[in-house]
Amino acid sequence: MPTPKALRPFAHREYRVLIAALAISIFGSGMWAVAMVYQVIQLGGGPLELSLVAAAGSAGLVAFVLAGGIAADRVPQRRLIIAVEGANLAVIATVSGLAMAGLLQLWHVAAGSFVLGVGAAFFFPAYSAILPRILPAQDLLAANGMEGSMRPVLQQAAGPAVAGLVVAALSPSHAVTAVAACHLLAFIVLNFLGQHALKAPVNGAETQERGAAAGEAAETAGTSFFHDLREGVRYTLRTPWLLWTLIWACISVLFLIGPIEVLLPFVVRDQLAGDSRMFGFLLAVMGVGAAFGSLFTASFRLPRRYLTVMMVSWGAGSLPLAAVGVMDSFWAIAAALFVFGATGSVGMVIWGTLLQRRVPPHLLGRVSSLDFFVSLALMPVSMALAGPAAEVLPIWLIFLVAGGVCPVMAVVAMAAARMPDDELAHPLDRSPEAERATAAEG
Repeated sequence: MPTPKALRPFAHREYRVLIAALAISIFGSGMWAVAMVYQVIQLGGGPLELSLVAAAGSAGLVAFVLAGGIAADRVPQRRLIIAVEGANLAVIATVSGLAMAGLLQLWHVAAGSFVLGVGAAFFFPAYSAILPRILPAQDLLAANGMEGSMRPVLQQAAGPAVAGLVVAALSPSHAVTAVAACHLLAFIVLNFLGQHALKAPVNGAETQERGAAAGEAAETAGTSFFHDLREGVRYTLRTPWLLWTLIWACISVLFLIGPIEVLLPFVVRDQLAGDSRMFGFLLAVMGVGAAFGSLFTASFRLPRRYLTVMMVSWGAGSLPLAAVGVMDSFWAIAAALFVFGATGSVGMVIWGTLLQRRVPPHLLGRVSSLDFFVSLALMPVSMALAGPAAEVLPIWLIFLVAGGVCPVMAVVAMAAARMPDDELAHPLDRSPEAERATAAEG
């Protein structure tokens, strides 16, 4: 019986090891989000102290994500991933030990949050770059879909829920200790990742790019940080589908994140007469939509019109948000957020797969980190602007503009980069016969 496409990556031992460790690690990250909050409160901190601790994590991530991409292209990714998980373990274990001994202070938690942010900056470019080394090209879409469906379930739902139970039953210190146990287990699992699998050539990069990659990668060791960064930026600027997708991402983050994160609670209060529980449930619905969209995408082949499907999913999926500011029905807003989460996830799974299959292997870490950076850098800007905008504009108008700009920009990006022509000139799909042969072997 053929293996379902979404499960096909699990036929590879190295992937099973990597995804198991990732699942444990992101579950721990979800626990940390709650444990950190109540640990700060237990230490006498208020909203200001909590904001500073949370900002420390974001600062570490944003400050080092470009360096993380360069490291992923210079250092063996297996070694980098294990080192990051080891550092996460050391930091959380230290915070846990200080808390249990009654010696923990707020600056310890802030410092730990900063180091965890730095670790994430190095981990995710390396994870993106290592996948094409351990999986054949036709399984990358399924692997990205699996990761995309696993993250909202473990990091946004299960991890915080378990941490909340531990805090309520025991203490924030015990929850932090549970986070340390997660990172310890992930660290142990990662050490089973075999080195032999990483000696194989990267799958999926375009043929004409692979020849140049071999020669350029050999020169990487002797180049500087800024040279490597410029190389990644130059490649992005001269690759239209990549450049215009990043431009669209910048605009979408700027227009969408603030309304969802900052203004949606006021929509819940003023239009639905709801409270924090209703707001949390709406975010959970969006997370369920994201998980559904990822799993759905992972269950099929990469579309022949992959760039078109990606941009249409992102653009059309943003349209329901335009009406959120005038809706007075909980279920209507929930449906809009579900669609937004699902279509956004469809696009993200395809996008991650395109980076791994079309970007030259020696640039993959840097390009992934640039993608990460442009999104992260504008998130706080969007959230900072949403509040002042709501002081001078009605909330319904802000949502209308946000939901309307993104589809228009998706059309502009497709036209400017000539994406329909590009995807036909660079086909990545496989014939049904080849897919069936691969499935039979699995």
